[in-house]
This record gives sequence, C-alpha cells and structure tokens, in this order.
Amino acid sequence: MSDHIQTSGRFGTAVSSSVERNKVMRNTYWLLALSMVPTVLGAWIGVQTGITAGLTGGLGLIVFLGGAFGFMFAIEKTKNSAAGVPVLLAFTFFMGLMLSRLLGAVLGFSNGSSLIMTAFGGTAAVFFVMANLSTIIKRDLSGMGKWLFAGALAIMAGAIINVFVGSTAGMAAIATLAILVFSMYLLYDLKRIVDGGETNYITATLGLYLSVFNIFQSLLALLGIFGGDRD
Repeated sequence: MSDHIQTSGRFGTAVSSSVERNKVMRNTYWLLALSMVPTVLGAWIGVQTGITAGLTGGLGLIVFLGGAFGFMFAIEKTKNSAAGVPVLLAFTFFMGLMLSRLLGAVLGFSNGSSLIMTAFGGTAAVFFVMANLSTIIKRDLSGMGKWLFAGALAIMAGAIINVFVGSTAGMAAIATLAILVFSMYLLYDLKRIVDGGETNYITATLGLYLSVFNIFQSLLALLGIFGGDRD
C-alpha cells in the first residue's frame, strides 16, 4: 500500500512538472508573439520620423547599449511582478526604434521590401527548426551556455570596434557569426524551457526575443550588403 502511495506521488509530481513546463512554454510563445507588436510599431515610427537617423557612431552605440542594458536590468528586477510584462514590451518598442536605422537603409534599395520579407522568412525558418530540435534532442545542452555567452561577447566587441572602423567585410563577418551563435542560443533557451530549467516566462521570452532580434538584424544586414539593388 505504501509503495502504491509513493508511486502515485512520484507520478503526480511528474504530471505537475510537465504541466508547469507546458504553461511556461505556452506563456512564453504568447508573450514573444505579443512583443513583435511594439517592435514593429517602434520600427515604423523610427522609419517614418527618422528619429534615430542622427544616432550614428559613438552616440548611437551609447544610446543603444545604455537603453538595452537599462531595460534588461529593469526586466530582471520586475520579472516576478505585474510590471514585468509592460517593461518587457517597452524594451521591445525601444529595440524596434533602434532597428529602424537599418530598416531605413535597406528600404533605400529598390528591392528593400523583398529583402526585409526574406530576412523575416529566414528568421521564422530558423526559429521553427530550433523549436522542433529542442523537443527532439534528448541530450543535456546546459554546457553550451558558457561557450554561447563567450561568442555573444565576441560579437559585441567586434560590433563595437566596427562602429569606429566602418568595415563592410567586418560587418558581414560579424553578422554571419551572430546568425550562428544566436541560432544556437535559440536552441539552448528553448531546450531549457522544455527541460524545465527555465520557469519564468518573462525571462524566457527575453532570451528568445534577443536571439530572434539578432538573427533578423544580421540576416537583413547580410542581404543588404550582398543583395541590395540601387537600380
């Protein structure tokens, strides 16, 4: 009898854990989809008004890094409160504004709209592949974290240097590395949710959003460099 109770207890715990993981995943996907609305709005306002056009060189770098890290700090502080979601959405609006300079440059090409749609489709395809792999792969991927973080730091350092160097080849190399690193980050973060390693859907959404944003931005930069048509 006691064995039956213990077995039932373990079964109940497993079911509860599975339900919790599914809840986190469902809430994360919904919030990630919602976060695209302020991103698009911010990007549209930025393109239409040209409000970010003057944020070039060191000034643009300071505004972007200061705003991004400030918002991420605020998200971390509010992730367990009612303010967490509004702060995250405000961050995605800011990121849309920051993206508008690249979008405006790409829209300067005669095929700019198609390049943006191609980058969007490519990003969606990467997300779909990584989301499916995260449910298929049984291996623990937690060891990837430190290598991916090192890769992200290398990308950031390279991007900061290239702001002052202004090398097109350097930008292409950084964008290519970013696509690889943040695609793996997508898989890493999705697998953590699937395995129950991430239980806060706001934190989970932030991680996925940053990967999606960087993949889209990097794809768009590469398409603009190699596929932009001035005619």
